[in-house]
Parts: sequence; structure tokens; C-alpha cells
Amino acid sequence: MALEPRPRGVRSLWGTVAEVLERFPLFPLGLVLLPHEVVPLHIFEERYKAMIGECLAEEREFGIVWLSGDGLREVGCAAGIARLLERADDGRMNILVEGTRPFRLRRRIDELVYPAGDVELLDDERGEVDPAVAKAARERYADVVARATDERPDTAELRELDAYRMAATLDFEAPAKQELLELRGEEERLRRVQVLLGETLERLDYAERAGELARGNGRARPRGP
Repeated sequence: MALEPRPRGVRSLWGTVAEVLERFPLFPLGLVLLPHEVVPLHIFEERYKAMIGECLAEEREFGIVWLSGDGLREVGCAAGIARLLERADDGRMNILVEGTRPFRLRRRIDELVYPAGDVELLDDERGEVDPAVAKAARERYADVVARATDERPDTAELRELDAYRMAATLDFEAPAKQELLELRGEEERLRRVQVLLGETLERLDYAERAGELARGNGRARPRGP
């Protein structure tokens, strides 16, 4: 019988009441999911076929937690199943999932057929975001998109983007995404995203120089600091 995660409240670090979901289904993976990010998953292990089958039947979420080389991280992201792409006769599935909210794993549950735990949904610290910080990050994001696609997002599109939405569309490395997931302030995330976007632009510059030198039978070397 499926067990519905039971919400309850606990006092957070900032004095507010945080929502805790008990017996929340968990999917440890070698990737980091961010809120608003959409990723495809292939479900083939029996325990995860059972887990995803229950989530589909009951229209509820599960959590993705990064299984890094250092072990399972405490902070993960809840995921909703956006679409069931394919379901085979043996129960294997291809699905699209979308990240919703970050959480912290408080206690692991080992008695179910699939991994689960009690998780605390994480809210941001209270505080206003400096408009100049948000504008700088969005402009840097627009620079990257323009370089990659030859089309620059317009002002209205950029205004709707927060740090998670920008990062969710780009191929950042897992450690960088995990850092963003663990930051509890939007201004902190925006500053970090701006740095990551700057590094992305540097890589694009290098790739262009390498391509030009390759066409000229030369050899590209990364620039020094």
C-alpha cells in the first residue's frame, strides 16, 4: 500500500515554521536538479518503478538528491512528474520531471521498498534583493544566450528570471548547481550565477579561438590569469 508523505511543521533556523514531509520518496542520482529545471529520467530498477508508479497514480512528488563521490548530499530538490513519455510492458518508464522546491533530508527511512526520508522544505531568508545585482546577473545571462543562440532575450523575458530559472537552462557542473541549491538567499544566488555565467563566457571565447586556430592549422592554449 502506498504511503502518502505526511506534512507537519518544525521551527526553522530563522524562527519560521518549516514544512516537513514524512516518508518522502527519494531518488539518489548522479545529478543535481534545480527548481524550474526539466530533465528526462529513465526508470528501470524495480524499486524506482514502484516509486514512480505510486507518484504517477497519486499525482505527488518525489525528491532527487545528488549522490556525489563524497556520498549522499543532505539538500535536494523536490520533483514533479511533468510527463510520462513512455511506459513499457515490464514497467520501465521514460519520464520528464520538473524541479519544484529545495529540501533538507532530516532522517532516512529504510523500511519501504524504495528510498525515502523525512524532509524539511527550505524557504529563503527574508530580505530585499539589490536591483543592481539582479540586473547585472540577467544582463550576463543575456550575453551567454546571445552568444550561444544568436538571439538575445528581451527585457520583459529577463525581468521574469530569478537565479534558479537562469541556472536551470544552462549546463553547469553538478558542484556549482549544488552550491546554488544550498544557498538560502536570492541575492547570494544571483551573485554566484553571475560568476558562473562569466566563466561560461570565457569558455565560449576559448572555444571560438580554438576553432579559428584549428581552421588555420594552429593550436589554442587557455589564457593565463
